[in-house]
Amino acid sequence: MEITRVVVRLVDMNKVQAIASVTFDEEFVVHNLRIVEGDKGLFVAMPSRKLPNGEYRDVAHPINTETRERIQNAVLEEYKQVKEGAKESSSSKSSAKPVSDKEEKEESGSADKEEKEESGSADKEEE
Repeated sequence: MEITRVVVRLVDMNKVQAIASVTFDEEFVVHNLRIVEGDKGLFVAMPSRKLPNGEYRDVAHPINTETRERIQNAVLEEYKQVKEGAKESSSSKSSAKPVSDKEEKEESGSADKEEKEESGSADKEEE
């Protein structure tokens, strides 16, 4: 399995620095990986959902350390490139800006709705 695409969007959500999507073999994509500033530096958190009992459970995750490290390295490398690009564009007065908590929730909700509507389509193209 090969990581064929990584997309990172900078956000402004407390310790969450960015949201990423990772495509495998140009055939399968995992959305909503979070790049988090932890006590020991940046790490990649897998997409998760809150259970009724208040616990969080990963929706998708690697099952071995090697795969987790490959995903984390690819995502963090893309994050560094995107962040460098944001610094350069902000110095040239670009209109790009990080996404706030509210905007992320609104965007995520509309993206989830769109995905559900399009999930029946066999030839859905990745954004």
